[in-house]
Amino acid sequence: MKIGHIVVAGEIGGAERMLATLAQSPETGADHEVFLFTPSRPLYKVFRDAELVVHDRGAVQENPVAFMWRQLGPLDTMWLTRELTDAAVDVVHVHTLGSQVLGARAARSLGLPVVRTEHSTRVLDDPTAWPFARWSLARASASVAVSAHVGERFRKKAPWAAKKITVIPNGVDTDRFVLAPPLPAGRPLTLLFLGRLEPRKGADLALKALARVPGVRLLLCGDGEDRADIARLVKDLGLDARVELRGHVDDPTTVIPEAHAILASSRAEGLGIAFLEAMAMGRPVVGLATGGIREITDPDTSLVGAPSREVDVSRVDQLAAHMRDAKENLATLPELGGRARAKVVLSYSRASMAAGYAEIYRSVMSARR
Repeated sequence: MKIGHIVVAGEIGGAERMLATLAQSPETGADHEVFLFTPSRPLYKVFRDAELVVHDRGAVQENPVAFMWRQLGPLDTMWLTRELTDAAVDVVHVHTLGSQVLGARAARSLGLPVVRTEHSTRVLDDPTAWPFARWSLARASASVAVSAHVGERFRKKAPWAAKKITVIPNGVDTDRFVLAPPLPAGRPLTLLFLGRLEPRKGADLALKALARVPGVRLLLCGDGEDRADIARLVKDLGLDARVELRGHVDDPTTVIPEAHAILASSRAEGLGIAFLEAMAMGRPVVGLATGGIREITDPDTSLVGAPSREVDVSRVDQLAAHMRDAKENLATLPELGGRARAKVVLSYSRASMAAGYAEIYRSVMSARR
């Protein structure tokens, strides 16, 4: 069985890292190849470093016009159909909005089943995205939600598709993300923000909360549309001495050990692969249990609270309160982190994720026969 993953993306995010992990997992019982549409050479490198076969469309554009042409025009679909045929793919697996219509069109022309992974609720919250997502969902054989939160949102939005939606949480390679040693005693609380710099991830909220809690440092790792605004906000809040803007980090295992905990400041979150990776390395989550985060955290492994449904200022207040809690209980964070790793090993391993997808792949192949 060969799985063809369609990737249309401009940046490296959790969905792309999850795909690389899944495709390297022998527990899927399948071979995996990537069909890539991106302007990002670093993203290409992610999949090549994972030793995957990559069918590269070249340096495509990422903008609204290019998106519409890719979804509705003939050229990219023709290229993808030809590549899928030459690779003898059995199942087409699409991951984000840019790949969903494109992948479904090519799969339909070849009579191949389509599996979707719903990595977030982004397409449900954007009225311009939902018509495309809905069209492809109606033509998918199966839809996998990365958390119960995401699955519930999709079932509510598309009750007609409820029977095809299954929850399979993201998994982490716990042989790669190993328990990191505690930081030396006496070091001030250091928190890690690891994610795209975009409104949903709430880096601005993290900085505003940090400004209210003296003596706490923040490693801010990520890139994206808000990068310039975030850099200005650091200066405006007078946080230059306490915030390190690291930019995109190729390997999270190099930066996670530098922090006492990972910070959750998202306005919306499907699950958050970065939180599972940090937990696997013994770093608890501090912040807001937004969306799917509440499913992977609990009082024994993290210092989190339910996000407010009110305006962002309330979220800032809550974030600051959790930062103070972590600062005052710094000595307890390694114990929380140890239990966090045990939870990931038990329930969120790469093997458990891969076994779930193996069942999905077998199911859609059987239905095809």
